[in-house]
Order: sequence, then structure tokens, then C-alpha cells
Amino acid sequence: MAITLQTTDASTGQADGVTVTWAAIPNGNQGDGHGGPYVTATFIATGTFGTGGSIRMEGSNDGTNWVPLTATALTAAGEFVLAPAEHPKFIRPNVTAGDGTTAITVTGFFASPRRVN
Repeated sequence: MAITLQTTDASTGQADGVTVTWAAIPNGNQGDGHGGPYVTATFIATGTFGTGGSIRMEGSNDGTNWVPLTATALTAAGEFVLAPAEHPKFIRPNVTAGDGTTAITVTGFFASPRRVN
């Protein structure tokens, strides 16, 4: 899992945050859970889904017990949209189906609370 810190872009006012990339997750595997203070989180899935490939996002408040989030599982490249009330401490992608060619990459942006000076 690669993590990149983002800073505020003065021209757009984009919030500080963290970009997390879970690269080439094969069938039957999960990404490491990522947590921390965030206001919103957005996820894009790309890569090779293979035959029957499917990926979903999961949440946990303890980093051990994971439950599916309400965002619909994807069977092709696309974006995960979480319900407004979903805000678990940890989030991870889980590749729940596919074949030997399945290698799905998920990039998430966790927007941090804005700082007031």
C-alpha cells in the first residue's frame, strides 16, 4: 500500500488529505486497512478484473472485524460512493471474486479536516 500526503492547493482550495493506493490486488485478497482522521473518502478501482472479478469496500472500527460497506461491489473499473453516514475508523478493498488474471488497483483519497488559522 502506497501512501502520499497531499497539501492544500491554493488555486482550488482542495482540502489536505492522504492518497492511498492498493496495487494489483489478486482474487481472494484484501488491501491493508487505512484509517486516520478524515472528512470524506473517495475510491476508484481500475486494473484487470478477469472472469467474474468483483471488488467491494469494507469498514472496521477495530482493524480486526470487517463488514461490507453499502457501496455496490464493482465488476468493472469505476468509483465507490459510500453512504454519508458510513465513516468507519479503517477502510480496505476486498477482491471477492475473479480468476488468475485478476489484479485490481484501488486509489483512495481521504480528505482531512480543514485547518483554521
